[in-house]
Amino acid sequence: MRLTDYTDYSLRVLLYLSVRPSGPSTIQEISEAYGISKNHLMKIVQQLGELGWVETVRGRNGRLRLTERSRTLTIGDIVCKTESDFAIVGCFSTDDSQRGCVIEPACRLKSVFAAARDAFLAELDKHTVGELARPANELARLLGIVPIVPVNAYALIPAGTAS
Repeated sequence: MRLTDYTDYSLRVLLYLSVRPSGPSTIQEISEAYGISKNHLMKIVQQLGELGWVETVRGRNGRLRLTERSRTLTIGDIVCKTESDFAIVGCFSTDDSQRGCVIEPACRLKSVFAAARDAFLAELDKHTVGELARPANELARLLGIVPIVPVNAYALIPAGTAS
C-alpha cells in the first residue's frame, strides 16, 4: 500500500500540532519545519478544520491548534478520511471506465488483496495521534520547536536562603 502525499502531510500536521508545547501554530511554521510547500498545507489544513480535528483562525495572522479529541484519532481514521482510493487493483475500482478482467468470476486474488488492505487498516487503527506524538520533546526538537522546560522553583533560590 502506498499513501498519497496528502495523507502523509495531514499526519505530519497533526503530529506537529500534538507536540507544540503551547499556543497556536501557523502553516508557515509547519511548512518550514517539514520543508513542505505552504500552498500544499493550506488545502490540507482547511480539510482538517472541516473535519473538526484542527481549530483554525483565518486571516493574515491565521493560527491553528489541535482539537482535544484529535489526540484520540487513530491513524486509520485519518487515512480513511484523507485517502480517496483504496482500489489496490483495477477490479476493486468503483469507476465504470475500468476495464473488466476476464478471470474475475473465478479469481481468488481479489480476496487476498482485500484481506491485505483490511489488515493494513486494522494495524493503523491500533495507534492514535497522541500515542505517536510521544516522546513530545524529542519530536519537538527535531521539528525545531522549542520545548517548554518545567521550572523548578527551588533551583531559582540561591543556596542557603531557602527556609
